[in-house]
Order: sequence, then C-alpha cells, then structure tokens
Amino acid sequence: MVARLIDEDPEGAYAYSKIALRLASRVAAVREAGGFAAYANQKYSEALAEFRAARRMTGNVDLWPVMADCERGLGRPEKALDMAGAPEVHKLDKAGQVEMRLVAAGARRDMDQLDAAIVTLQSPELASSSVQPWTARLRYAYADALLAAGRTGEAREWFAKAVESDRDSSTDASDRLAELDGVEFLDALNEDEQDERDQPAQSAEQVGRDEQEERGAKGEQGVEDSARERDED
Repeated sequence: MVARLIDEDPEGAYAYSKIALRLASRVAAVREAGGFAAYANQKYSEALAEFRAARRMTGNVDLWPVMADCERGLGRPEKALDMAGAPEVHKLDKAGQVEMRLVAAGARRDMDQLDAAIVTLQSPELASSSVQPWTARLRYAYADALLAAGRTGEAREWFAKAVESDRDSSTDASDRLAELDGVEFLDALNEDEQDERDQPAQSAEQVGRDEQEERGAKGEQGVEDSARERDED
C-alpha cells in the first residue's frame, strides 16, 4: 500500500506506514517502507532511523545511497561524502553505485564545489551510449551541474542527451532544453481565463448593437405606420 501511494499521495503513504510500523515494527520490509514514506515527506531524520533499522535486520547495503542522501537532507553533506567513500559502496550493484555518485555530486554542490560535482559525475556510465534505467538522471544531473558552473553550451548538449534517454519522462530535461533555446510555452489555462474575462465585455458590446438595431427597426416601423394612416385618410 505504501509503495502504491508514495508517488501520488506521499502524506497518505506516510500515515499508512505509521500504522504498519505500530503493527509490525520487527519486519524489515515494513521498516524500509516506513523509511521511504518519511523520505518522500522530507522527514530525513525519521527516514534515516528506519533505513538503519532495516539494514541492521537484513545486512543489505542497497539502502546506502538513500541513507547518504538523508544526511544531505539533514544538512550534513560532509557525512554523505564520507559514506560515498565507504567500503559499502563497492558492494552495491551498478544502479546503486550510480545512485551513490549522484548523491556525492549533490553533496559537492551543497558545499558550493561545482567543479568537484562535475568531476564526480564524469564516469564510464555517463560516457556510455547505451541507455540504462539511470542514464537520463545521470545525464540530467551532469547538465544541471554544467549550467550552474556557467558552461551553458555543454549544458545544452547534455540536456539534449538526457531528453533522448528519458523514455518515461522521469526528468524535466525537455523543459530545461526548451528554456535554454528560448522557447516559451503558453499556459492554456491562463488563455481560457483571459477569454472568460474578455467575454463579458464582448457581450456588452453586442447588447448595445442589438439595442441600437432594435430602436432602428422600431423607428422604421413607426414611419411605415404613419404613412399608412395618411393613405387611409
């Protein structure tokens, strides 16, 4: 249930996870789900505690990157960097290692170390032409770091590459690319609101024209009636 709710209703997922934790706090999967629900609601201290508990129960290192990101959320980027260099990282699968690289780059940016963040993201996974589940996010993070460093031309190139690999629209790379190209998108809702505001003025003008035409028609009818009366006399 938590997994189904977490994207659409993170607050609902969090509430449900609290109930599950009261009922089954000794189940690792419940502790992990509770951690992700807290993480989705930016309750990083609580999330970190749940992730640590789940890790103690299972001995699994898969949660290491998100635990490091919780440290970032708590304002401790140095701790996140320490975790990025820990032996646990070598036990992660490829996806986990890429995630750890993203977290480490984010920590560098938290510390205003833009050049170091860019270097952190440079990797065989970034240079690869094959598209993997992490490719779009990795390219996007690299483009965003380049843009923050003022390297606009390179940033545009990598946003374009992110768009090519973002098959499930997990990023807003297409919007960022359009922004760099100076493309503006009109808000259809705003246009509808403007039309509604314009409509009463148009209706008033139409009413005025209708009344004028009606008065003209009555005047013509009156002339015709007077002419008929004179003829009858």
